Amino acid sequence: MGTSNGSSTTDFILLGFSDRPQLEHIISVVVFIFYIITLVGNTTIILVSYLDTQLHTPMYFFLSNLSFVDLCYTTSIIPQMLVNLWGPKKSITYGGCVLQFFFALDMGATECLLLAVMAYDRYAAVCQPLHYTVIMHPELCQKMVLISWLGGLGSALILCSLTLKLPRCGHREVDNFLCEMPALIKMACVYSKVIEVVVFALGVVFLLVPLSLILISYGVITQAVMRIKSAARWQKILNTCGSHLTVVSLFYGTIIYMYLKPHTSTLQDEGKFLTLFYTIVTPSLNPLIYTLRNKDVKSAIKRILWIKKKWPAKS
Repeated sequence: MGTSNGSSTTDFILLGFSDRPQLEHIISVVVFIFYIITLVGNTTIILVSYLDTQLHTPMYFFLSNLSFVDLCYTTSIIPQMLVNLWGPKKSITYGGCVLQFFFALDMGATECLLLAVMAYDRYAAVCQPLHYTVIMHPELCQKMVLISWLGGLGSALILCSLTLKLPRCGHREVDNFLCEMPALIKMACVYSKVIEVVVFALGVVFLLVPLSLILISYGVITQAVMRIKSAARWQKILNTCGSHLTVVSLFYGTIIYMYLKPHTSTLQDEGKFLTLFYTIVTPSLNPLIYTLRNKDVKSAIKRILWIKKKWPAKS
């Protein structure tokens, strides 16, 4: 097939770290390890939240959705990345690139909204404990999750369609290890003011607004916590809120740095390593952070394992 401008039949070349072949072997091992951790950790969170009735609460409903987002996000990227790192070919089909690009945008935007929803849930639990079950009723939780998923889908459709319409003038080389928006925009042979405005507008909607709501929620939570005299309740609040804040810091910190600063100010390799961090490392750390800092999850895992041990004896 030809490499004519805008051709949908042309494979793309994912350059990744091909200029440093000795580094690729190290990265492939690290990526594989983190992917296994991501699969095991997030699947465990989903199963435990579903199987243990004591975790049938809004917090773990949202956490299960967050884990599912991370599973979809990493699975849309890592298998293709490992194939390219292990094999001589660095190519990806046009269709594969479009799907990867779409899912990365969709899951990233959905996670932004989910983290804001989880912050509101923590606000209601800490600041309105007597009315928590009334405020965070199942119908509201389902609607908030649905809005998060639909919001991510809508933003992905807009950015994906605008970016893929840019003329590439035969350019096939993507200067990254995945089909991501900054790298695909760099391939264009024309400057698009429309995309710049849309990216900035959606960045405000999906990054700055949710982050502002999260910070406001935790500002109010901090004021409420300062009035609490019970040491046990202090510890429980700090554990659950601390886990969420850690995840928010890791996720939003790298995403905002990558997407809301001028592209020209990000060094080539710096951008790749930052992308590697928030696509590979962060999704694997989320379940570890919530599990290690959360006694409820650890207790639920122990209960489930105990039941599994006892079941054969009863049968």
